[in-house]
Amino acid sequence: MTSKIEATTVPRNNGHEMAPLNTRARGDGTHGVTIVLSAPPRSSIGSGGDEQDPDRAAWSGKMQFFLSIIGYSVGLGNIWRFPYLCQQNGGGAFLIPFMTMLILEGIPLFLIELGMGQKMRLGSLGVWNTIHPWLGGIGISSCIVTLFVALYYNVIITWCVYYFVNSFRFELPWATCPTYSNSTVYPECKSATTYFWYRTTLDIAPSIDEPGGLKWWIVLCLFVSWLVVFFIVMKGIQSSGKVVYFTSLFPYIVLTIFFVRGITLDGAGAGLIHMYKPQMEKLLDATVWLDAATQVFYSFGLAFGSLIAFGSYNTPKNNCVRDVLLVSVCNAFTAIYASVVIFAILGFKATNDLDKCIERNVEIMYNRTLLPATNISRSEYEKYYAESLNKTGQQTLLSWGVSPNCTLEKQLGSAAEGTGLAFIVFTQAIVELPGAPFWSILFFTMLLSLGIGSQIGILEGMLCTLFDIDIMKRLRKQYVTAGVCVFCFFVGLIFCTGAGEYWLKLFDSFAGTIGLVVIALMESIAVIYVYGHERFTEDIYQMTGYRPGIYWQYTWRFIGPVIMSLILIASVIKMILNTPKYSAWIAEEAQTESIPYPPWVMGIAVAMIVAGVLPMPIVFCLRRFQILQVDLDIHQGSIRRNETTASTKVMMDDDDLYSPDMPPENSLSATRFTIGDFDDDDDDDFSGPAIGGPVGVRSDSDDEDEPPTMGNMRSQFRSSLAAPNKRPFSMEVIDF
Repeated sequence: MTSKIEATTVPRNNGHEMAPLNTRARGDGTHGVTIVLSAPPRSSIGSGGDEQDPDRAAWSGKMQFFLSIIGYSVGLGNIWRFPYLCQQNGGGAFLIPFMTMLILEGIPLFLIELGMGQKMRLGSLGVWNTIHPWLGGIGISSCIVTLFVALYYNVIITWCVYYFVNSFRFELPWATCPTYSNSTVYPECKSATTYFWYRTTLDIAPSIDEPGGLKWWIVLCLFVSWLVVFFIVMKGIQSSGKVVYFTSLFPYIVLTIFFVRGITLDGAGAGLIHMYKPQMEKLLDATVWLDAATQVFYSFGLAFGSLIAFGSYNTPKNNCVRDVLLVSVCNAFTAIYASVVIFAILGFKATNDLDKCIERNVEIMYNRTLLPATNISRSEYEKYYAESLNKTGQQTLLSWGVSPNCTLEKQLGSAAEGTGLAFIVFTQAIVELPGAPFWSILFFTMLLSLGIGSQIGILEGMLCTLFDIDIMKRLRKQYVTAGVCVFCFFVGLIFCTGAGEYWLKLFDSFAGTIGLVVIALMESIAVIYVYGHERFTEDIYQMTGYRPGIYWQYTWRFIGPVIMSLILIASVIKMILNTPKYSAWIAEEAQTESIPYPPWVMGIAVAMIVAGVLPMPIVFCLRRFQILQVDLDIHQGSIRRNETTASTKVMMDDDDLYSPDMPPENSLSATRFTIGDFDDDDDDDFSGPAIGGPVGVRSDSDDEDEPPTMGNMRSQFRSSLAAPNKRPFSMEVIDF
């Protein structure tokens, strides 16, 4: 059946003209664009309602979405980086810059990502390609940086698996140093927990230049880690959405158990006082504010594309502003709560270490006749130590082996972060607790939950981007996810060598730092200055009923970009002025030593930074100068673009453009519309639009999320017929 419909076009839209979507010649000499439309099938996942994209997964409930965001945002950094920053940057005074940066930087950018994902209902690549095709490189950069982070983040989970398995031994293997057959302790083992970490777990190499081969036990744990992650994310939020109930809630249960146990231990109060005692003079140090801004940025997991992906699974009317505020408060609360737990336990450890230190000094000083007896109190020891220091001098006492660090402040001041805090310092504290294996199992189960929760979010952001590419949509999710996990496992074998920890610190320092800040800055500019802050404000109002006020406007437009620019500049300057180093294990001295990275390793580091940033200018240049003739078919990315101009014609495929909800071509529900050229007899009349000019369809209309149907197409044409000075064109409707 073929019928003809006469219609008219709307006038030029501020000089912008939509180029013909397709200029494939037909036998009658005309040109046209073919659009295939279909009735929307009901989504099989969730119950998002009629406004939901029928081909997109959706959360099965509000709680599932909230726990997924919490599990992703609240990660290992809240446990082992925030307490360290508090300790080093003024104690309780650090909370002032942290909360300031949370309000001015973290929350506004959080809403940008979550809101754009919910509005566009696309992954990272689709969102930025939709805002403007020149910005499609932001999504590619985000995907590359996310891949780098996913590679090494799962290695941390691997180490947690190894410690978790060893926690089931009656006596923890890191409780005592190993001995020879004649009961002689290994010279390399000055600290049992340190020895177990560097020698037993990692079997660490002396430098990054000497990898020392693969360690089979780490390879096995890495395989188990990726296998677990695959089964969790293989079906997207269908499978991962159920796991988050455990990975998000269990860490809070463990933290509460440790909190109740920790505050009852001897020395817990001293640890908390040491941590939160405010040092207001530290606030004058610019580094403190930089550390606070960086911690906020990474604790939210911004610029990975994961928040955009999570937002895209929401219903269009979800209150994303409320979600952002709730998650932000929960994130800050968790960081502070975890710090209280950690330092209560570390205060107990410091008290025990102080007692052991004093006991060793007392024995040495008694043998040197500096003490009248060995069973003296701590106050008596301090008095005799001061007298001995005045009588013999510091150097003499040191030569005898008397330690000057036998004070509570010295013991608490030995800061540690990252893997050192989790696998060395805290494990040593666990050994001192009665029933140590039980506490060890709890602790590493908590770390596994936090790590897997964040890894789910990281992979979801990357996979959502891949699934928005048309060629990937033709493959089953399980196959794509399996391919990504297998690839990451084999690349991750570099972390299973003797130099594995050195490589992990390299990736952590370079792969996900500068690149993420640049991506976040470009995201902010793209939404606020390209998409438009007024339009985004209206989107938030249409979705939530809340219109963002002056706080949001100023933080989006000015304060947020300035803070991210300062972070970027400071990070680059710091990297240039300070030669990057890593801590190498010196077996002969049983301690670490900071040595510079070799030039070839720094070349790899620079390559990772460039790989994460370069796609943005490359895509911009290819599309701006019309070099890119063949483009990937990004889901909805090329037809939902508002005010598409003639200059963007070359960015679109030369083949037929299809609706993102298109059924197979042989489907009876498919309907093909062929729109012909204008009947233009007056070449000198430029009052109307050029051939293929814009029709009366608004991409930001209330019906944006509704699939096109014959009914609303006819209503649009009827409204255009009523407008004066329009030039007719013909449209053929071919029913298959």
